[in-house]
Amino acid sequence: MHLRTGLLRLLLVCLFLFGFLVGLEMMGLSFKLFGKGLAERLMSSTANPFVGLFIGVLATSLVQSSSTTTSMTVGLVAGGALTIEGAIPIVMGANIGTSVTNTLVSLAHITRREEFRRAFAGATLHDFFNWLTVLVLLPVEIATGYLSRTAGWLTARLEGVGGIDLFNPVKAVVAPVAAWASAGLGGSPWGTLLVGVGLTFVAIKFLVDLLKAIFSSRAEQVLHRTLFRSTLAAIAAGAAITVMVQSSSITTSAVIPLVGAGVVTLEQLFPFTVGANLGTTVTALLAALVSGSPAAVAVAISHLLFNLNGTALVYCLPPVRRIPLALARWLGDVGFRNRPAALGYVLAAFYGLPLALLLITGALDREPPSPPAAAAPADPSPAAENP
Repeated sequence: MHLRTGLLRLLLVCLFLFGFLVGLEMMGLSFKLFGKGLAERLMSSTANPFVGLFIGVLATSLVQSSSTTTSMTVGLVAGGALTIEGAIPIVMGANIGTSVTNTLVSLAHITRREEFRRAFAGATLHDFFNWLTVLVLLPVEIATGYLSRTAGWLTARLEGVGGIDLFNPVKAVVAPVAAWASAGLGGSPWGTLLVGVGLTFVAIKFLVDLLKAIFSSRAEQVLHRTLFRSTLAAIAAGAAITVMVQSSSITTSAVIPLVGAGVVTLEQLFPFTVGANLGTTVTALLAALVSGSPAAVAVAISHLLFNLNGTALVYCLPPVRRIPLALARWLGDVGFRNRPAALGYVLAAFYGLPLALLLITGALDREPPSPPAAAAPADPSPAAENP
């Protein structure tokens, strides 16, 4: 009986996890339908590093994928519309924008106040880690060009090195189902978004209930003895899972229900999140090496350097590490007391504030630079030589 119950629970976890992943994919697909063209136009519209940072945040929040934002940035650099120096703030913003997914996932706990306090704190821990890293490294980059210079030097050393073209098993299974569902809705971005959000929230609700039942037994001890047994184990697990599924959003979002259920603490989540951040840059670097484009490699290396330096400066220094933990707990308490304020934070931090800044600076009104027109060929006919 216990074996049958355990197998049934495992099957249901897989089913709801699949529904959760399809919902996330549909949300990302809907935002691509809404905003990919806007994101491409935005990224080529300014060379101001602060505006570039918020362009990265908004573009990634729209398309729900830092990989998509980074890929578009690489294309603009390769085409001459952006310099490496101009691309780095956008990549930093993409690192912040990618955490919108797990913050949205945490809102599925909003009807259960104590769960929501923990889940929202866990989701925003990723936000505060990335914001603090940007606060330290963006001024350094502006003043010294540290990331761009180092990325350029390493790119020259890696010239001619090939990479590994990774197969994404999650994308291969989930993407066709999400695309099929979107097509069934007539390709409507609004319909795709609403169904994706609904599916994600329903799947999260049942996942939390199942995980509570499962981890109330020895399974919780097994989890703590494996993935979260130490800081290095959690970092390695976060990086390895992200490389396998090729999405830090999926990796971190999948753990938020465990945080909401009280199975994983913020202190255990933090190194796992750091590992996921590192894992997504490794995936991008391997893909860039496969492409053979120096621009792609330089942008990927700058992304990797950003996260490595952030890990060293923010996570590895205990006094600094306590700052994002304290801010995340504070925001979790705010959400516990005032749930509309939590929703307001998500809308303001990822959409309202970047959009307002871009409107103020006029970045939304600018057209992307056009490629230089080719010179007209000379007319070799004799008539052209005579006045």
